Amino acid sequence: MSIEFSVVIPTYRRPRQLCEAISSVLRQPHSAIEILVLDDSPEGSAEEAVASLRDPRVAYYRNPSPTGGVPSVVRNIGWPMAKGSFVHFLDDDDIVAEGHYEAVKSAFAENPAVGLVFGRIEPFGNGPAAQLDDERKYFAEAARKAARSNRFGPRLAFTGRMLFDNALLVCSSSVVRRECVERVGGFDPSIRLMEDADFHVRAMRECGALFLDRPAVHYRVGSPSLMHSPNPSEAQKQEERLGRRQMQERYRRRRGTLEFYALALFTRTVLKVL
Repeated sequence: MSIEFSVVIPTYRRPRQLCEAISSVLRQPHSAIEILVLDDSPEGSAEEAVASLRDPRVAYYRNPSPTGGVPSVVRNIGWPMAKGSFVHFLDDDDIVAEGHYEAVKSAFAENPAVGLVFGRIEPFGNGPAAQLDDERKYFAEAARKAARSNRFGPRLAFTGRMLFDNALLVCSSSVVRRECVERVGGFDPSIRLMEDADFHVRAMRECGALFLDRPAVHYRVGSPSLMHSPNPSEAQKQEERLGRRQMQERYRRRRGTLEFYALALFTRTVLKVL
């Protein structure tokens, strides 16, 4: 049977969580999968954990030039090796929801012109209760916005939300056709934060997206949370602002000033009231 899903997992010194993430993939029924583990730690901290699984579907690779935990670089090493029709960029501490790959496969079959499918994000973890509650509210609102964006077709509403509103998704919640990853060229390592949003903007606009209103991933929330820290440092805030500017400027250059500002207006008026 040919490979259907190639799961690319960058990892950095989290062998226990990595094994949980891998196990959630191996439990997916009726799907032919391969898992590419890309170890970004110089000491190869994940090698023993992967070997202990003794599953031929799981391949281990060590980054020859460790970045110290820059996932965009490591993802770009992994996806060109993928043999599957669909690529899933899974973080090493997240858990794939039960039956997710079956639902994604059906969605792609029913929507052959769509290049990206994503679903709901369900936070969990051992951080403070207030932080976990905030994350759940954030992603519940993201799911509502994504469901409404489905009404406007596969491209512009999703793209506008990602460019000019809060992010709708994280890497672990989306699965992308391999040819779509190729068309957009993977991730941009020059963007330190927001690099996953930039990737999804390009994939959504180029290939189209579909939101499935069902759980896609159990998203582990630690403390502090880099994505939604209640008290981000000034350096983090600057990196986020820079990443958003880089993402928006790339889009403006690629798609033109007219589309850029029209999409901003559409997002801040029509989509805002929905």
